[in-house]
Amino acid sequence: MKLSIDRSRIPILATLVAFVLLFLAASLRYPGFFSLWVIINLLGDNAFLGIIAVGMTFVIISGGIDLSVGALMALSSILLAVFIEVLGLPPCVAVAAVILIGALFGFASGTLIHFLALPAFLVTLVGMFLARGLALVVHIEAMAIHHPLYDTLTAAAVPLGGGLRIPITAVTFLAVVAAGTWALGHTRFGRNVYAVGGNEEAALLLGVAVARTKVGVYTLSGFCSALAGVIYTLYNSAGDSSAGIALELDAIAAVVVGGALLTGGVGSAIGTLMGVLIFGTIQTILNFEGTLNAGWTRVAIGGLLLVFITLQRFLLRKS
Repeated sequence: MKLSIDRSRIPILATLVAFVLLFLAASLRYPGFFSLWVIINLLGDNAFLGIIAVGMTFVIISGGIDLSVGALMALSSILLAVFIEVLGLPPCVAVAAVILIGALFGFASGTLIHFLALPAFLVTLVGMFLARGLALVVHIEAMAIHHPLYDTLTAAAVPLGGGLRIPITAVTFLAVVAAGTWALGHTRFGRNVYAVGGNEEAALLLGVAVARTKVGVYTLSGFCSALAGVIYTLYNSAGDSSAGIALELDAIAAVVVGGALLTGGVGSAIGTLMGVLIFGTIQTILNFEGTLNAGWTRVAIGGLLLVFITLQRFLLRKS
């Protein structure tokens, strides 16, 4: 019996194989690398990148791009710090306000992109400059957050037994991945995202709500960026207007390495999770090595991107 594999699944399978081989190779070289503790750290340390990447997954599957995510994360983090430390808002109210602002920011970008037929690259590039500038106007330096409830959230973790605990940042990241996977696979919105990314004109003829879908993916991206800003403050106990520089490129890289096509129509939140884990594993290997420059992370990610883009081009030609 001949085994057939859907070509659209090959990139995510390649991502999974790449992660397993990379992790096993590192485990053979470095004692103590092969452990649940390392996996937990990968999830916790890269939670804000991963949450942004999940939002970016929806945008890329729809055939778009969002360059404002890193700057919007920085704006969200410093706004949260100012809301709590300067204005004295309760953390829950401050978090809700920041996430609403992020979603509205994404909604505005999506509206301009669809209804004015402006290029997503240019609109979100403007959004990047706007968000970064506003962040620096709000507070040019990092601001620590001190609040009893916030301190409790920062230290919160789910016990796994054996002294292992998974931090709230990692739990939030996994929850976002699970929600993204469910939305893409089991909701009308998810099916519409794939349809618009596959062929927008055909989707329109089939009665797909193209406008609502395109605006929705950018709104979701803004929501995820703001949530990532909240997670960033939990991770660093501070808001920072200079955070997230070039993070949009890391997010795009993670999504592409995770099997998404930049032309749209193909991708998954699980694949993005694998892409983020590969990114984090490379950084962890550099930390274990100790003698290598951090620039090798960019070199390795660049090499992986070249491999996956070449693989995607080959699969597109075959299809």
